[in-house]
Amino acid sequence: MAPFRAEHMGSLLRPQELLDVREAIREKGLSEEQAGLHAVEEKAVGHVVKLQQDLGFKAVTSGEYNRTRFWGLMWDEFEGTIRLQDAEASMFRLYHPDVVSLIEQDRKVMPGDSVIAGSKLSFNPAKSVSNLHELRLVQKFVPESEWGNIKLTMITPAWFHMRYKQGRAYTKEAYANDAEYFDDVAKVYQAELDVLYKAGLRNVQFDDPGLAYFCSDKFRQGWEEDKDNIGTVDDLLDAYIKLYNDSISKLPADFHTGVHLCRGNFIGGRHFAEGAYDIIAQKLFTDLKVNTFYLEYDTERAGGFEPLKYLPKDRHVVIGAISTKLRDLEDKEEIKQRIYKAADFVAEGSGQTREEALKRIALSPQCGFSTHETGYPLSEEDEKKKLALVRQIADEIWGEA
Repeated sequence: MAPFRAEHMGSLLRPQELLDVREAIREKGLSEEQAGLHAVEEKAVGHVVKLQQDLGFKAVTSGEYNRTRFWGLMWDEFEGTIRLQDAEASMFRLYHPDVVSLIEQDRKVMPGDSVIAGSKLSFNPAKSVSNLHELRLVQKFVPESEWGNIKLTMITPAWFHMRYKQGRAYTKEAYANDAEYFDDVAKVYQAELDVLYKAGLRNVQFDDPGLAYFCSDKFRQGWEEDKDNIGTVDDLLDAYIKLYNDSISKLPADFHTGVHLCRGNFIGGRHFAEGAYDIIAQKLFTDLKVNTFYLEYDTERAGGFEPLKYLPKDRHVVIGAISTKLRDLEDKEEIKQRIYKAADFVAEGSGQTREEALKRIALSPQCGFSTHETGYPLSEEDEKKKLALVRQIADEIWGEA
């Protein structure tokens, strides 16, 4: 049962053949059928599932090969959403780290796709197919007895809310306020998760860059200075925690849920969020009802392990101590000592021994290897070495999957 001792965050470097086919679709206007996407995608997913299995990873993923960006197409498939192209900068919180990085200063627009609710959100099983397709593709290459181990990454339910100015994540015709909007977001997530559960999924990891932004002094300061905001920045965190809890409230007990506090591994290995977890840890670990927290701890910008003393006894933590941005291989003994240090803080908070605390800890790289399609400094060989190191350290500390 997830989490396993050796984990990774979902996305893996994409093969050139898959990138070439997607480029042909984009640049030459070919259809997916004309470009032969489905056969190439299936072959690539088969290869990457075997790569993970050969390296000893149980919670295998599609490598996110079905997606061009880590959030996938899920929101585009919900009824009621409108996709904005080159949206006006005035719609956005210009202190939000993603927006700061992406906004085109000269044109005052947010490039690329962004989604808002143009009318009431609802779930349509005929349209919401991308996650199901991804799951079924991975299942083809995994024995049915191990389908429960497969991990699907899913974007946070707050993804298309936090970036927008107060009240701009939806049109006035769609929703009167955030509470109404969040109610419907929770309902579409419940429906999506129900469909996936019935198809055999038992392990979901929500990817959430936004939660890490609550650790950022720059974001908090920007929020305070933005007079359009209603309530405090901590009220917003409370609202997002409730949104998560509502979204997963109907899941059966054998469905493992986790949230990855993603600090960014964008093209060229950039990151977006700085700030230690201390400021949100107690509230987050106590109130957010997921089973597992995947935390990035590869550099100083995440702070120390002290916040782990707030981890409740029924929760797990996966320590993301291996970098997906730097090619150099980490020192094995140094990482082991960091895991023991993390365990000591978990133990202190729970009144446990180090050995007891270690049962609720696992190891992973800090982020995906390819959260977008291209532009990463590592080769597939580098990626394999990093994953092999995670597996080796896990074996030496825990001696189990």
